[in-house]
Amino acid sequence: MAGGSESRSDRCYRALLRLLPFDFRTEFGTDMEEAFREQRADAAPGKGAWIRMWWTTVRDMVRMAPREHGSVLAQDTRFALRMLRRSPGYTLGAIVILALGIGANSAIFSVVNSVLLKPLPYAQDEQIVMLEQRGRKADTLNSHFSAPEIADYRTRSHSLSALVEYHSMLFTLLDPAGAQRVRTGVVSANFFDFFGVRPMLGRGFRADDEKSGASAVLLLTYEFWKQRLQGDPAIAGKTFAMNDRAHTVIGVLPPLPQYPDDNDVYMTTAACPFRSANAADRHWRLMSVFARLKPGFSPESSRTELAGIAQGLEKEYPANYPKTPGYTVSLATLRDELTRKARPMLLLLFGAAGFVLLIACANVANLILARMSRRGKELAIRSALGAGAHRILRQLVTENLILSLAAAACGLGLAASSLSVLKQFAGPFTPRAQEIGMDGRVLLFAIFCAVGTAVLCGSAAAFQSRKDIPQGTREGNARAARLRAGLIAAQVAFSYVLLVAAGLVTRSFVQLQNVNPGFQAHHVLAMAFDLNWSKYREQEQIRVACRRLLERVEAAPGVLSAALASGFPLDPDAMAMGRWTGRFRIYGRNDAQSEAPAPAAIRVVTPGYFRTLGIPLLGGRLFRESDQAGSAPVVVISAALAKHYWQDKSPLGDRISFDGDKWLTIAGVVGDVREYTLDHDAPEQVYATLEQFPSASSLLVRTDADPATALAQARRAILELDPQIAIRLTKTLDEVRADSISPPRALSRVFGFFAVLALVIAIGGLASMLALSIQQRQREIGIRIAVGATPGAVTAGFVRQGLLLTGAGLGVGFACAFGMSRLLRSLLFEVTPTDPLTFAAVAALLFAAAFAACVVPARQAARVDPQIAVRSE
Repeated sequence: MAGGSESRSDRCYRALLRLLPFDFRTEFGTDMEEAFREQRADAAPGKGAWIRMWWTTVRDMVRMAPREHGSVLAQDTRFALRMLRRSPGYTLGAIVILALGIGANSAIFSVVNSVLLKPLPYAQDEQIVMLEQRGRKADTLNSHFSAPEIADYRTRSHSLSALVEYHSMLFTLLDPAGAQRVRTGVVSANFFDFFGVRPMLGRGFRADDEKSGASAVLLLTYEFWKQRLQGDPAIAGKTFAMNDRAHTVIGVLPPLPQYPDDNDVYMTTAACPFRSANAADRHWRLMSVFARLKPGFSPESSRTELAGIAQGLEKEYPANYPKTPGYTVSLATLRDELTRKARPMLLLLFGAAGFVLLIACANVANLILARMSRRGKELAIRSALGAGAHRILRQLVTENLILSLAAAACGLGLAASSLSVLKQFAGPFTPRAQEIGMDGRVLLFAIFCAVGTAVLCGSAAAFQSRKDIPQGTREGNARAARLRAGLIAAQVAFSYVLLVAAGLVTRSFVQLQNVNPGFQAHHVLAMAFDLNWSKYREQEQIRVACRRLLERVEAAPGVLSAALASGFPLDPDAMAMGRWTGRFRIYGRNDAQSEAPAPAAIRVVTPGYFRTLGIPLLGGRLFRESDQAGSAPVVVISAALAKHYWQDKSPLGDRISFDGDKWLTIAGVVGDVREYTLDHDAPEQVYATLEQFPSASSLLVRTDADPATALAQARRAILELDPQIAIRLTKTLDEVRADSISPPRALSRVFGFFAVLALVIAIGGLASMLALSIQQRQREIGIRIAVGATPGAVTAGFVRQGLLLTGAGLGVGFACAFGMSRLLRSLLFEVTPTDPLTFAAVAALLFAAAFAACVVPARQAARVDPQIAVRSE
């Protein structure tokens, strides 16, 4: 079919074939020509015959394509790869945007999966529950259990089996390297059998280890064995001195989440001197209790049974259970306890990551629509050749699936590289943080995200192409422009929601950071230490040791003041172990309020404590050197305690008692101190003098310069006094305060990262959409400038277009943010979920960013040369 003998139908066929893209023509040209020749031989002459032959040729080519060129999927994949290779900028941009969205979601999902979804690493974890003893009439804290109470519930409960007890204490462990403080879990002998945990080295506890007079044995945690004992494989059988006894190491536990505390070692109840001495005391409530639900019992039915047992004990032992708050026992599943603090925060972060992915999808869909405007001729020809909407959909989805899978691979790499950061972030919220990792679920989730984004983006593009192809380029461009504008408005709305959430969390953190803690942390060094209680058993021994230590530290150069105390504000160990409290009575008062079990935080201090921490005196006097062991006992109370029980009267000179026998005179009132956390009110506090109530575990030193300079001197003073004193913490109070708010700081950073990421993607999408709009309207812009439009007017028109889209997105985003911000209520401090300042500031930020994003492409439009623009059209 060449030369002058070529018919009209031959010429039409050749013309159509030349319009096809080169790769498409190369792959299918031979098949199309052979099919065309066969059909031409059978075609009837007449008007329109060539059209019928052309359509029949295309139909037969499609039928033979799977047979000649392999599966349709392979064909689509090869063609998609060639098309993506031709547009490296688009391909790279789409992969990067989707990788950020899928990576952020995969990273957060790895935390959600490990903390909330995976089963606990314990045998039959769904049956394990934790008992809680609480006030029936008041929301009091869990007061734990005494040994007699545990025995009562063990024998009287029919819904629970295998009750085991646990509590944690601080002891000093001595080895050839020196003294070190160890957090020790004191447990029932069958504690680890209950959880189905077997030591990785040595053996576990046996029933004989819990008998009275048994040799003291220790189980080491994996972390303690690895970090402090260098993973000694021959550690089993070695002995350490602790509590004036030799303790033999019998094994090492595997790495596993510890709850309620991160312990270093474990001992049985028989080896703990305090537990053994108080085994019959119903008031000595220190133990937590774990149990297992029997088959056929639910947590609800067990709660009912436990409440009945509690009422029976209250009647049998009325002196042991106060009437005012009442007394009851409930339970919670161990899974709920392990994830209680982390669950709301993780679900909110997962939602934030989902918004980032939606913004990324909308942005990539915009890129696809922009690219399709340049592929209009190709898609029109494919449609004319017989490709239906489903065929175009399949091809576009294939292209996007390749992009999404590549992005998922990159996103998984980003998620894997962030695991260590995620563990640190989740650590303060849940003991399961060390379990965070990548597994098959995370891989499947990333693939699901990839497939979902591919279908979403490809379907939107194919739906638009189906409408645009038959109706011409100009109308199709207008429809595509409206769709892209809608996607930009959606991105702005999603970004607004995320920015509001980040703004609220960040503002809450700023409020927390600006809280007045009631003390001056600047230039103060805090050292926590433990006296070997087996060596310092007498009160006079403690007094003498504390006097000598304080004299040595105060004589050091650069020290302005120093003090010893039983603790210091925001001490992490004090927060972990719980506040030291006591119920007290006021002398001469018999009303119900004074006899109510009102716990007050107690701290033992030396006279220089208030001066060292800068705690102001509000009335009366502070402790004096004359307040010795033989003088009348005095206390200083906080303003919160004075206001609660004395209202507008002065408490000075009144007496209080913690045992109803020894009465303490109130000598002064000092300012309130937020002892435990900055986001809770200061506790009602009682201060006693160390000389009258010997107890010390903290050294506080105020210096005239950097307190780190006094660290070596203070450490030397402690070890020279007694090398068996274990130093467990050395930090400045500024560092202690910063550590106390690390969880909200980390949360604000994560929310901020998501919000900034969403803002960058959305604003980038807005700028690219305007740039594409300017490119498509070159002729119109050129004509407008030719007839007198000023560059400023052209620039203002495009800026106005971008800001209108931003305003529409902000309207939708405001409604969504207003409704969803209430979910953040539990994470906020002194900030309302609908804080108007945050909403307004975020709107202003988005408008400013949108304006900056619109100005650059709009200025490019003002520089269009009218002659070149009209000629190019």
